[in-house]
Amino acid sequence: MPAPEDFARAAEALAGARFRLHGRDRSTGLDCVGLVGLALADIGVPVQFPAGYRLRNAAITGWCDLAPANGLQPATGPIRRGDVLLTQPGPAQHHLLVALGADRFVHAHAGLGRVVIQPQPHCEPPLAQWRLALEQEHLWQR
Repeated sequence: MPAPEDFARAAEALAGARFRLHGRDRSTGLDCVGLVGLALADIGVPVQFPAGYRLRNAAITGWCDLAPANGLQPATGPIRRGDVLLTQPGPAQHHLLVALGADRFVHAHAGLGRVVIQPQPHCEPPLAQWRLALEQEHLWQR
């Protein structure tokens, strides 16, 4: 069974891939949703991707409901390696990042045109924080 560390490593391995809106393939490009989904798929988690989003969206509540369907559960407290953060870098702009530590993240950066590893690029607290489901985490620790 994969562990949160495996997920973080899988996301980190995607650094350098091109950015492409709705991208789901490392060879043709990824967006932030594609990055999270492909890293989950790479560790064996079945993934359901959202459809119909744009670079800017007034509301994303319906898409956030896909987190549990993809093996993620809400998390609180300190950021751990493998956590997924939802941030809002601008008005109607939402973005996912995968934590590689408390202050390093991998994410698909539209402006740079690549998946990059950086310190947390946004100063505001995240809108949401998820991590791999606890039931799975307990299985992984056995």
